[in-house]
Amino acid sequence: MKKVERINIIMRYINNRAHFTISEIMREFNISRSTAIRDIREIEAMGMPLVAEVGRDGGYFVMNNSVLPTVRFTDNEIKALFIAFMATKNQQLPYLKSRQSLAEKLLGLISENQQNELVLLNQILLFEGTNPNNPDLLDLSDLPHPMLEKFIQILLLDSYLLITIKEEKVIKSYPINLLHLYHEKGLWLIEGFDLKEEKKRIFPVDNLTNVKPYPTKKRLSKKKILEKLSKQEEEINLVLELGPKAIAQFKKYHPLKVSISYTNPYQMTAILKTFIDINNSEELSEITNWLLFLGGDIKIREVPEEVLEGLQARLCLFCP
Repeated sequence: MKKVERINIIMRYINNRAHFTISEIMREFNISRSTAIRDIREIEAMGMPLVAEVGRDGGYFVMNNSVLPTVRFTDNEIKALFIAFMATKNQQLPYLKSRQSLAEKLLGLISENQQNELVLLNQILLFEGTNPNNPDLLDLSDLPHPMLEKFIQILLLDSYLLITIKEEKVIKSYPINLLHLYHEKGLWLIEGFDLKEEKKRIFPVDNLTNVKPYPTKKRLSKKKILEKLSKQEEEINLVLELGPKAIAQFKKYHPLKVSISYTNPYQMTAILKTFIDINNSEELSEITNWLLFLGGDIKIREVPEEVLEGLQARLCLFCP
């Protein structure tokens, strides 16, 4: 990112926040401390009135009544927003009551030429999960699980929650500290730290029947939660070396919590390290399928025997 562009984005970033720190700027824009400080000084020199706060947790805030000019989208930014919106067509997202309503409002904000371009893009671009012979075949309702929005509204106020889950016709309640809410394979999943059993658990939102804040007196501090999680980290038992073809496949699809580290500057080779729960038959089957999906451009450094047996069994299906 060019310096001028970065400073412009930083200005909007800090103008949209009541408070910010140098560390936040470094993390958000992936820049060094000296660069962040230099950029902040340039922004101050341009006339944005920033007030520094002294102390251990000090930072900056923008003086009241300081605003930037009205936001205006470029032609490419309009296309980027529209295409990103189209790409979610076969996903059920929270707060999305009507895609058609949002699309019409977006079209109403732009010129006729831009409208024609977006209409053309809508006709020629296809995304995963659509059928070119019948594009509406797999369209889902714009209404996700009814508990999803309620869950998000409560977690925005408090991450300590008491959730009620239906498990095989049995209703159970779990006190959790929310770690992540994520979407994978068409499902919304809750990842939380079980405050009672003191371990990480995952719950499908589809099984959620109720959610409410968890009483303050019974909470475990976030510092304690992080300490317990660090002690419970699973030992890595799958290590792979990926070549360029395997990396290309990885980019097409990979499990949400699996990541790679590139081992050369050109990102042509990489290493993958993760933990496979060999006692979870569903996870074992999924990882076996995924390894076959990666193709032959991998070298196995370490793998559980159960995964190796699964791979051999799948490959034998094609044996004469």
